[in-house]
Amino acid sequence: MSIVKLYPRRLHHELPSWVNPSGAIFHIRIRTAKENPRLLTDQSLAPKLLDSVLEYLRRQIWWPSLFLIMPDHVHALLSFSATRRMTRVVGDWKKWNHQNHGVFWQENFFDHRLPREESLEEKAAYIRKNPVAKGLCSRAEEWPWVLDSESIRKALGL
Repeated sequence: MSIVKLYPRRLHHELPSWVNPSGAIFHIRIRTAKENPRLLTDQSLAPKLLDSVLEYLRRQIWWPSLFLIMPDHVHALLSFSATRRMTRVVGDWKKWNHQNHGVFWQENFFDHRLPREESLEEKAAYIRKNPVAKGLCSRAEEWPWVLDSESIRKALGL
């Protein structure tokens, strides 16, 4: 059975005008450093990380199609403002969360630009499956530490 059949819900979204006109979407993975004092999924930390993702959206720095927090890393499908470099944006986000919430991140991060032929829905389904694959929940829909297009719209009152 394909991943698409397991997770048929599509991520409908429209990129705002301030997003890079190329429409590039990147799969980003950011890992914590070994010395990180607590899990990213800690009840007192995960909501703050998700709030910081939404704040970057409100400030028109990035547009998340999906953002998922795992215990020691985050996955995101992001588009970036045409006026800011991806490495700077991600670095600033990591720095802010380190200074304000004590998260220690690895110095670098993984990024992969989704080719036009690569389906956003398929990549999102793969990311959503992460907590299930790690035995953290039995169904992707049960995982609480995720922002998708629907929850983003709700959080922003759209």
